[in-house]
Amino acid sequence: MSNVEVNEAIETDKAATVAPTDSAFTLVRHDNGIAHLVIDVIGESVNTLKTEFAEQINVVLADIKADKSITGIVLCSGKQDSFVAGADINMLDACQSREEVIALSRQGQRIFSLLERLPIPIVAAIDGTCLGGGLELAMACHARVCTDNEKTALGLPEVQLGLLPGSGGTQRLPKLVGLQKALDMMLTGKQLRAKQALKAGLVDDVVPSSILLDVAEKLAISLSQRGKRVVKRKQSAMDKLLENNSVGRNIVYQQAQKSVFAKTQGNYPAPGKIIDCIRTGIEFSPENGYKLEAEHFADLVMSDESAQIRQLFFATTAMKKEQGVAGVMPEKIIKAGVLGGGLMGGGIAFVTATKANIPVRVKDISHQGISQALKYSYQILNKKVKRRFILNSEMQKQLAMITGSVEYTGFKALDIVVEAVFEDLSLKQKMVAEVEAHGHENTIFASNTSSLPIGKIAANAKRPENVIGLHYFSPVDKMPLVEIIPHEKTSDQTISNTVAFAKKQGKTPIVVKDKAGFYVNRILAPYMNEAAILLLDGEPIDKIDKALVKFGFPVGPMQLLDEVGIDVGAKISPILQAELGERFAAPPAFDKLLADGRLGKKANKGFYQYQKNSLTQTFKNGLKGIKPGQKQVDDTVYSLLNVKPMASLSANEISKRCIYMMLNEAARCVDEGIVRSARDGDVGAIFGIGFPPFLGGPLRYIDKIGAKSVVAQLSQWAEQHGERYTPCAALVTMAENDEMYYPK
Repeated sequence: MSNVEVNEAIETDKAATVAPTDSAFTLVRHDNGIAHLVIDVIGESVNTLKTEFAEQINVVLADIKADKSITGIVLCSGKQDSFVAGADINMLDACQSREEVIALSRQGQRIFSLLERLPIPIVAAIDGTCLGGGLELAMACHARVCTDNEKTALGLPEVQLGLLPGSGGTQRLPKLVGLQKALDMMLTGKQLRAKQALKAGLVDDVVPSSILLDVAEKLAISLSQRGKRVVKRKQSAMDKLLENNSVGRNIVYQQAQKSVFAKTQGNYPAPGKIIDCIRTGIEFSPENGYKLEAEHFADLVMSDESAQIRQLFFATTAMKKEQGVAGVMPEKIIKAGVLGGGLMGGGIAFVTATKANIPVRVKDISHQGISQALKYSYQILNKKVKRRFILNSEMQKQLAMITGSVEYTGFKALDIVVEAVFEDLSLKQKMVAEVEAHGHENTIFASNTSSLPIGKIAANAKRPENVIGLHYFSPVDKMPLVEIIPHEKTSDQTISNTVAFAKKQGKTPIVVKDKAGFYVNRILAPYMNEAAILLLDGEPIDKIDKALVKFGFPVGPMQLLDEVGIDVGAKISPILQAELGERFAAPPAFDKLLADGRLGKKANKGFYQYQKNSLTQTFKNGLKGIKPGQKQVDDTVYSLLNVKPMASLSANEISKRCIYMMLNEAARCVDEGIVRSARDGDVGAIFGIGFPPFLGGPLRYIDKIGAKSVVAQLSQWAEQHGERYTPCAALVTMAENDEMYYPK
């Protein structure tokens, strides 16, 4: 019986007890004694848990208890490909006090406890997404069966919103999958596919969608006969050693705390509180665990960190519903092409085929380039196969979506061609002409340039209205942002089509103005330049990086320059300087790095060492306190740049000087209309360069500090260190008028 058939059963089964018409819960009785409790939130595409459901579920539970003919329950969804996607986050924002949030959490705990204590077995039949509160609901059932549907995913991703599971998840998950697996899932927000969930002990069976309800019914009947007893999860020898005694568990808690701090630098309170809840429930009592879970959940909901991350969630959710140009609906893109089979081209082809599910044709000047693009996708998909994330047949199906050619064969049928060739203006103009000759009259030419003006790329185009910028970030399969850059002659239809295409690839697109550096590189450049100036003033490389990582960035600026390529930074800087002024001038001393062949990680030579250390060097590193696997600075950089590292500034001073340069430029970009809104500017900075999400983005951070404070600090540094710190006119005006980007 499928999910669609559930709805049909509700209509046709005369024995069905139908809850009030506005209820999300319906009870459908069957002759075998098993009733289906169907969740179907009215007017929504997926099920989410809401505050008002408490009364509705109480009515249904009372009905179940009163009917002695019901011997078991199957909890299922009336939605296609969705069990329960989680709790409605809006109800958290509606809470005005900590006490309100505690009451909300305790209510969820109480309802799920009522389900768990039902005298008859209840089996969750899961098809599609089962996340957050949805998984907490499923875990309160006596057993769980899920489908092998590729959309089936189970997880507790609350940590990604700066929260923890607040309806019993911290207490139930360890009992089902063990302490270590529970910590891994909750501290990362990791989602498990069907087979992974079965292996972990989170579900009791995995079946095709067509027989899900039949299998769930049989399991409910079996549990009824066995008195609700389920088969316990098998423990490995290591699990027994670490999890079945307090000494072993303490080691697990300590390692988890250490790992969490290394990743978060203490900037996110949620992971520590998750560990605290789990420890309390296991080491003291479940009652204490539930109580602490509600209190910690409330503390996190009321925290500024979670509030900022939730605002980011609302922003990206709103962006998903927007067109590139308001009122201009996108046309369907059926086939796509990619020019260039390098890392960027291969990545673009991968997300087009596997995320957007659009056939993609890769054109390169050599068969080797095409092979590289195919290899890019194969390596990612093969890892998924090895981890049992997808079947080998699914990998082959997705790989078949990517084809290649050294000619323009098949380009007449392409709706969009993404160009990912070298950063050379004449070459890109040549690509435009060739795509216009071999494509159809509406084929979009999207350039993945990171620095060249789109207007210049389209200067000789016969159909300039079809030319647009589509700037991806590396690695393409992981970085969520793309910049959409229309030039003056780009049509509104091309903008909307390209935005829709990027969304299908799983990207978050922001539309930015065609000006040097666009948005992300423009705000990144002053930040990177300031880090370089600090290095030349004597601040050690690793100290600069550690200061910015402590601030909340995933990597420091010097390591980032190594990762991106020092030569790439050298190409972008003159373009920015020529159009935007001397504040974008890179320190001349950095030319010595290029002359020395220091291009960064790709050349195994940059600010850090990339060659494997000898045993002698490893021993010396140990004496210096350098841990195995930790990046070590290449000290020869200092002599090359004629720098004596002295570490005279505090970590706070280092991070502030770099960050305030970025804040100043972000304010300019909003003022100049480089981004359409402060919201887009914040999303672009977080998703494009890893600006700390818990701070909400550079514009929200300006609001937090206050424009007056930012202007005062920049003005002070301008007197001390030079004109590059001069606060922009927009910030000065905001400071004078007590304005904010996000008025409360």
